[in-house]
Formats: sequence, C-alpha cells, structure tokens
Amino acid sequence: MTFDVGLPVFSVLAAEAGHVNLGTELGLWTLIPFASLLLCIAILPLVAGHWWEHNKSKGIVAAVCAVPIALYFATAFGQTGIHNLIEKGEEYLSFMVLLTSLFVITGGIYIRGSLSGTPLANTAMLGLGAVLANLIGTTGASVLLIRPLLRANQQRTRVAHVVVFFIFVVSNCGGLLTPLGDPPLFLGYLKGVPFEWTLQLLPQWALTNLILLVIFNIWDQMALAREDKERAGSQLEQVQHHEKLGLDGAHNLLFLLGVVIAIYASGRGLFNNDKPWPFGVQEGLMALLCGAAYTTTSKVNREKNRFSFGPIIEVAVLFAGIFVTMAPALAILNSWGKGEREVFGIAFGLDQPWQFFWATGFLSSFLDNAPTYLTFAATACGLNKVAVEGSYMREFLAIGPEAVKLLAAISCGAVLMGANTYIGNGPNFMVKAIAEENNVKMPSFFGYMAYSGAILIPTFIVVTLVFFR
Repeated sequence: MTFDVGLPVFSVLAAEAGHVNLGTELGLWTLIPFASLLLCIAILPLVAGHWWEHNKSKGIVAAVCAVPIALYFATAFGQTGIHNLIEKGEEYLSFMVLLTSLFVITGGIYIRGSLSGTPLANTAMLGLGAVLANLIGTTGASVLLIRPLLRANQQRTRVAHVVVFFIFVVSNCGGLLTPLGDPPLFLGYLKGVPFEWTLQLLPQWALTNLILLVIFNIWDQMALAREDKERAGSQLEQVQHHEKLGLDGAHNLLFLLGVVIAIYASGRGLFNNDKPWPFGVQEGLMALLCGAAYTTTSKVNREKNRFSFGPIIEVAVLFAGIFVTMAPALAILNSWGKGEREVFGIAFGLDQPWQFFWATGFLSSFLDNAPTYLTFAATACGLNKVAVEGSYMREFLAIGPEAVKLLAAISCGAVLMGANTYIGNGPNFMVKAIAEENNVKMPSFFGYMAYSGAILIPTFIVVTLVFFR
C-alpha cells in the first residue's frame, strides 16, 4: 500500500457536504505543524528563553502552526473539516475551564506556617500531595503545597532533591486515580471514559508512589546526615523547628468540591436522563464557581501565594495551538491503527500493553502528555475498529478486558512518564520556577533527566513487569 504526502484528491471538495475519512485523506505533511509546535515548546525555552518567556511570543508560534491547519480543514474538507474543528474547540474550552477553575480556586488558599523539614515530614508532605493531586489536580496540588514545603526546608542547604521528588510524585505520578488528577485523564473523560474508571489504576498508583516515597525518604535521610557533618550543630534539631500551621481562604475548599461534583454529575448524566450534559452546562457551572472563588477571597491570600494569571494564560495560548494542530495526528493514527493506511510504507505494529505504555510514556516525556494520551488512545481505538467520534472511548472500553488493559497502559504511560523531563507536564516547569524564586538551585534540563533516568526509569520497568507484561 502506498501513501501520499501531498494534497488529498480533489474529489474531496465535491463531497464536502458528506462524510470524509480524514485519516485516509490527510497527507503526512499535515503532521508538521503539530511536531513543530511541540518542538518549539521543548527547545525555545532553552535557546531563546528571554523571548519565549512572553506569552505574546508563545501566541505567535501557536498561531503560525495552527492557523494553516484550521484553514486547510475548513477549505479542503468542508463540513467534515469544520465539524472536526468545532469538536476540538469544545474539548479545548472544557479543558481550559477545568484548569483555570482549579488554578484560581487553589490560588486563593494560603497555608500559613510550615511543617518541620525532617525526612519523615517531607515524605508525609509528598504522600499527602499524591492524594490531593487526584482531588484538585496535579497543578492545584503543586501550587498549594510547594511553598509550605520550601518553607519547611529553608534551614537546609540540600533541597533540590526535595523539589525533584515533589515534581515526580505531586506534579505527576500522584494524579492517576481520577479525571481531575492530570489533563490526559480529563481528556479521556471528555471522550467517554467513565469518571470512576481510573480508580482501577490504584495498584499502579500505589506501587509507583510507594517506590518513589521510599527512595525519597532514604535519599533525604542521607542528605540530612551529610549536612550534619558539614555544618556546626545538629541539623535535625534545626529543621524540627516549625511555625504553627493555619489555613486562610478555607471556604475555597467548598468551591473545589463544587467543581468535582459538577464534573461527576455531568459525566453520569445526573438530572439529564442519564445522558451526558450538553456542552456548556458543566463549563458554565465551573466558570461560576471560579468567579465566585475569586471575588470572595481576600486579595492578600493571592499576594502571599504570589498568584498571577501568567501561568494559566501561557497554558491557554499553547494549548489552543496544540488542540488544532493535533487534529491531523489523531485522525491519521486512528486510520493507521485500523489498517486503513500505512505511514512511510510501514503498517502499525504496536498491539501489546507494554508497547503502548512505553510508546505513550516516551512521547509524554518530551511532548505534552495530554495530546500524547489522545493520540495513542485514538490509535488503540483504530486497532479495534472504533471510530474516533463523539464519546468513542466508552465504545472502546466496552470491547472487553483487552481494551481495558490497553487504556490502562496508555493512561499510566501518559501520567507517570510526564515526570521524566521538565517539559513532560505543565506543573513541572512551574514548580521549578517557584523553587528558584525561593533560592533553590535546581538541576538543569539534562541534570533533571539524570535524576529521572536513575530513579524513574527503573521504577517504570518494575511497573511494566508487574502490570503490563
């Protein structure tokens, strides 16, 4: 079977009012904007950091990549292309409303005081974050806990490893159990994965985070012991001093609960004859909760948290481009998995859970884990002849245990391996920036990968052997 990297046949234009199989008609050149945008996200912060730090610059890059694809879909594929763009737009809005709600509501909660900076207390904080990540998202848990953790360890000289493990656990691996936990799982929920389905990933969540917490505790004890030898006085006694804990803006916890209820009720079809709520209802409720939280919270709380809208604007700008440019990749991979086309003359060759786990995880390490999840989910659907339309993941899971195992592998790969690099998941760079603002010297891009290569990769090999053989 041959492939065509040029324009689709002109007969498409005549059939624009009917259904067109985008996966077979799209040329491989349509993947270039998606790959280019993701490469820009990975490389520009390293080679043009000052220019890239402005959201206007990110918007220019996103627009240059996304606008040609949007115009091409609308003009070359007519109603089919426009329908696909509208669907991606709705997914994007749902995604951003959730992230913004969690970001704003959590930003109004200020934890006063600090815990002691002992290895046991630090480990407990990371464990708490692994649980909270499933309730308020990895972004929300990271924003809420990183500053109290840094205050608890401000007397110590070796703190970088604490932040690195915080990124591993709280910003990534902890958020595996609910659609609220990490963006990939929320996108899966939007495409038909039942809200409670991810709870069956509890064994993978428990094993991964248990291994990481044990390694961290041993590492932190060794680091504190080294400080004891290098500095006068007992470092353990110094780090045991702590300020009394308190919580300002506690009423925001009710708004967080409201977001959780809205998402659950929407997916279960409560008050709508067991059918998912129409687009806009869930999003409107979350927006109202977000606005209420912002207006009823003291400005002082956000100032103490150094809250600004910059990070969420950055996410909104970049993901607008990502959601548009990933549309061809999803369609092509779905058709590739179905056997309807080849890519560079190669038939699709992945069919085992461990293959999907590592393929999804590898791309999630260097690209964004949310579109990577959707890309491989679409491919798995293609293998099982499920069309990527509407709530297609519900239909995919109904196939049986093999489909469930494939989606479990994809979910774990996307969420867990987002921790492998600073660019694997949104909160990673944010936590790094907050730590550096607090005078913690963080590892470089490749220095961080040395940590992940030594700690995470062996952990994921264990997860593979236990769950995905």
